[in-house]
Amino acid sequence: MRVLSLLCLAAAACAPVAGEPVAGPASGGEAALFVANKFGNSLSKIDLASGEEVARVDSCADPHELATSPDGTHVALACYGGTSVDLFRASDLSRVKRIELGENARPHGIVWHANGDLYTTAEGRRSIFWIRDPLSENAETFEFSTGQEGTHMLAVAPDARHAWTVDMGSKTVTLVDLLTRRAPRSVEVGIEPEGIDLAPNGRTLWVSARGSDKAFALDPQTLEVRHEVATGDFPLRLAIRPQGDVAVTSNLADGSLTVIDLATARAVRTIPVSGREEAEARQQVTIVWSDDGERIYVAETGSDTIAEVDFASGTVLRRLATGDGGDGLAIVG
Repeated sequence: MRVLSLLCLAAAACAPVAGEPVAGPASGGEAALFVANKFGNSLSKIDLASGEEVARVDSCADPHELATSPDGTHVALACYGGTSVDLFRASDLSRVKRIELGENARPHGIVWHANGDLYTTAEGRRSIFWIRDPLSENAETFEFSTGQEGTHMLAVAPDARHAWTVDMGSKTVTLVDLLTRRAPRSVEVGIEPEGIDLAPNGRTLWVSARGSDKAFALDPQTLEVRHEVATGDFPLRLAIRPQGDVAVTSNLADGSLTVIDLATARAVRTIPVSGREEAEARQQVTIVWSDDGERIYVAETGSDTIAEVDFASGTVLRRLATGDGGDGLAIVG
């Protein structure tokens, strides 16, 4: 029964919460939040100073994840219901380019690396793509097989020599060599691993397995599990604070965030966002940190809101209205 309930929580058909999102204080500066609205097939831009959605445009079918360019001028959208990565100007959300990846690609997880290149999973092809110079007229694509089912999310090394994927269907984590094209290495890690992030120093790979209610710390090269950490229920995302001291998991089934101290590999706090009572209606999914590490933005797909959480106090400061089924998040500023 627990499995059926959790699958219902993860599905698209759960009902939204009634009522209007509440406005409140914002983080400073001219920061903007970009949201992939997977049910509405659209892309939103939210001004974080005012908390208002300032632009929304039609996108490709079923967009799930997105990433912003290192200079903050463009947004890349992974078209999970199709075969392309679409590029938009961050200023006005005008589409500037479509990069086709091939039949049945179904791109999902996406990283816009500091080197200017894009990296994305292609779940339908059991592979990942490296897109070199995506904004240029001569953009090139290179495909690397994982050989695994459900290659969903990825992380990329600071030097861009390696990438790691979580493969939900195969219950594996896979190491991909992006330079030598050595055969990928995969190991089983928990049940339905879905969240993934690499510590800023590159020394530890963190993975959350939603079916295990655990986070795992792995050696990035050997994929040996160093630590296991119990989390909240159904941790489908994991994001490391930019300062590198903690990670948080987004726990869909109980509407919370688990805070993990990376130095000790222990869970040290639980931050309630919607709580178990509203978890089914809210549908908490993707999380992203502000650059200063003071705020966590939490997508609530079922209620078409983004919760802004103050990390220090654990307080939900406000809920930002977005499009239908807001899921993937990226931030500028």
